Amino acid sequence: MNLVFLGPPGAGKGTIAARAKEFYGIPHISTGDLFRYNIKNDTELGKEVKAILASGDLVPDSVTIKMVEDRFTNDDAQKGFILDGFPRTIFQADALKDMKELDAVVNFVLDREEIIKRLSGRRMCKSTGKIYHIIYNPPKVEGIDDETGEALIQRDDDKEEAILNRLDVYKAQTEPLIAYYREKGLIVDIDASASPEEVFEQVKKALAK
Repeated sequence: MNLVFLGPPGAGKGTIAARAKEFYGIPHISTGDLFRYNIKNDTELGKEVKAILASGDLVPDSVTIKMVEDRFTNDDAQKGFILDGFPRTIFQADALKDMKELDAVVNFVLDREEIIKRLSGRRMCKSTGKIYHIIYNPPKVEGIDDETGEALIQRDDDKEEAILNRLDVYKAQTEPLIAYYREKGLIVDIDASASPEEVFEQVKKALAK
């Protein structure tokens, strides 16, 4: 099954992708992970990305497309995949169309207020990277990590101003993609406001059709 996951930051795409990966036995391919893997393993593409990021530029579509294309050649992707973070633009979507035929594009729908509540409530333990949420997954003692006892921090990109900026970028870049795939009859809308269990049940039912 060849799937693309679309949705705003905070919609829980990563959480659902982890469950779908186990359930369907296909890899979760996140462009962020691909960049990190290639940089860490010092591949030719990794060296290119490292140089681009070091100069403060955005990674061009051509490099991202090549990375995804390379990833598709791995054995685990032969039965299908879940793409997360790609495509981000119509140009990338056109390139993907030439590489693979999609079964569905799962669009996680969540309203702006709920996104802000979810993201701005996240807190992190700096030394372990463990994530809490002041409403949905609070620590035993407010503001303190359960294991290390150190003070929790709020990441800069989880502050409201940064969240609003990320949402504007998402709207400008990704909303045209939703229209693009809807026109092709591939979009499956999923209400992402429920619990991860309920959201995943919706996904399974929708894909079974």
